[in-house]
Amino acid sequence: MHGAERRLPRAVIARPFLIPHSSKAPVCPWQLCGTWVWILVAATSVSLPLLQGWVMYVSLTSCLISLLLLLSYILGFHRNSENWKVLDSLYHGATAILYMSAAVLQANATINSEHNPNGPLNYQLNSAASFFAFLTTFLYILHAFSIYYQ
Repeated sequence: MHGAERRLPRAVIARPFLIPHSSKAPVCPWQLCGTWVWILVAATSVSLPLLQGWVMYVSLTSCLISLLLLLSYILGFHRNSENWKVLDSLYHGATAILYMSAAVLQANATINSEHNPNGPLNYQLNSAASFFAFLTTFLYILHAFSIYYQ
């Protein structure tokens, strides 16, 4: 390999935002976005507890399970086995489905809070939570399918 020709490892090319160039530990943007969903929903006056309760449950549970999977990955429990890839893909695929349902419910809560007498702040917080819920859904889907293209 010449000095001018520098190639990235295959895993970095397949998942550029999940694996940093300097290490093998994954960076999990879906955890950050999911945490924002939980924080934004918790900051509103929850006017529809059934809808937004599900959103908070999905975001908090997904974040905690993702952190446990990240910790087990960092500790080396995966040992580069195919079973880890299947577990990772199935978990992120199932979580994407749950997050899609939560994002739709959060969007419904946003629509219902548009004419809420509590002011535009709740509407803005619900709008941001809806945006991050859909973004998190997209990131979970992207990660679930990116495993097959490594």
